[in-house]
Amino acid sequence: MISVEDYRRHDGLGLAELVRNGEVSAAELLEVAIGQAERLNPHLNAIIIPMYELARARAAGPLEGPFAGVPFLVKDLFQEYEGVMTAYGCKALKRAAVPAAGHAEITRRWLRAGTVIFGRTNSPEFGAKGITEPEAWGATRNPWNLGHTPGGSSGGSAAMVAAGVVPMAGANDGGGSIRIPAACCGLFGLKPGRGRTPWGPRYGEMMHGAAMNHVISRSVRDSAAMLDASHGHEPGAFYRLEPPVRPYLEEVGREPGKLRIAYTTQSPIGTPVHPEAVAAVENSARLLESLGHYVEPAEPPIDGLQVAEDWLMMWFAHTAATVREVRQQTGCGLDGFEADTLAMAAFGEASRASEYIVAFQRWNDYMRQLDGFFEHYDLLMTPTLAHPPARIGEVATPAWQHVLLKIVMSLRLSRVALATGVVERMAKENLKWVPFTQLENVTGVPAMSVPLHWTADGLPMGVHFAAPHGEEGRLLRLAAQLEQARPWAQRRPEL
Repeated sequence: MISVEDYRRHDGLGLAELVRNGEVSAAELLEVAIGQAERLNPHLNAIIIPMYELARARAAGPLEGPFAGVPFLVKDLFQEYEGVMTAYGCKALKRAAVPAAGHAEITRRWLRAGTVIFGRTNSPEFGAKGITEPEAWGATRNPWNLGHTPGGSSGGSAAMVAAGVVPMAGANDGGGSIRIPAACCGLFGLKPGRGRTPWGPRYGEMMHGAAMNHVISRSVRDSAAMLDASHGHEPGAFYRLEPPVRPYLEEVGREPGKLRIAYTTQSPIGTPVHPEAVAAVENSARLLESLGHYVEPAEPPIDGLQVAEDWLMMWFAHTAATVREVRQQTGCGLDGFEADTLAMAAFGEASRASEYIVAFQRWNDYMRQLDGFFEHYDLLMTPTLAHPPARIGEVATPAWQHVLLKIVMSLRLSRVALATGVVERMAKENLKWVPFTQLENVTGVPAMSVPLHWTADGLPMGVHFAAPHGEEGRLLRLAAQLEQARPWAQRRPEL
């Protein structure tokens, strides 16, 4: 039996090599992972739907693929596993406990890569927040400090990876939900570009391609190898991308060349940025210069507040559609949802279709402006987080706002509220913690958070990089160079 320390020391590819060489079995790895989960989950509340017996049956059989035998977790938001309930962080769906009719395509590809999935991880309701504190399951806590959030919406997955329960876990990102928890937990988080990974069979894409599936990992090479295993066209997809010039795993260790990197520490929505976030970028700029890259202050000529408002309009509309679908599916009342979700849905219902189309058409402007910027720069660097990971409960909507929102909804004043500029105020209030990550979802370019900074209090804060369309390889080359220059994988929280 492999020791816990040896298990935690290896990344996913390392564990798979041990299995392939006969040094340990998939079943043995699984029992170590389950043992760690049982020990740590009571403190972290990250795995909310265990799948231990399903996993034991899978580990006992023959496995193939680059991650054959590696314990793995999937996020309880999409990423369905046949026969297992999916709750999406929602009280109504948790009560209904309807098992998934089949695997999501991304889950199928992860299984085809040889992973052994033994649980589903916590997510905020419908993935709608940058924290993971759903009423349905309770708050997930950050392994680096249990009083703080691991971020969201893939906070459960990030907490389990940071705690060493698994070397990587499933995540998805519609506004920063891979990169934000990676930053909060000292991990590597890559959001692939629009259309790179699948959404089927239920969807051809998600949120106009703004949302993408991938993993949060401890090592860069695990992320690259899993992208090799999961990218590619599927029937019904809205996009058919040109394949990469070489496998993504081959980018790891390949020289990135001398890159021209722009950076900014200014919030795109005009809100304050914590000195630790500024320090994260400035220290990284010096590191990049020492590695031979050209780094200078610059930012794309894009109205960041308008981007945030247009992104929120899309988010509200999708929330409204999701609430309708869940009510129809479960027969639940409004008590099946959180107050914040109902408020977002109400604003989505109050928005006119013509307004939605106008906002969506502006996405084209942002893409063209960013493409123009990338004619002069290879990458854009910003903080991932504007502030250190918040304390549990710190980002909760105040009680007085809940009262006001209930009045607005009960009197059917959502349309009136929209006319008063409430979306701009919500953008500034709710995104002030995480204003840097939505642009890449709207424009569809790949982006990553790299764990290059820890605060004086010992909390991680990531540094964010965005690349032009199709340049996941460029990001992986730089990430691997940074990983070698400033290793982070063996820097682990004490639990």
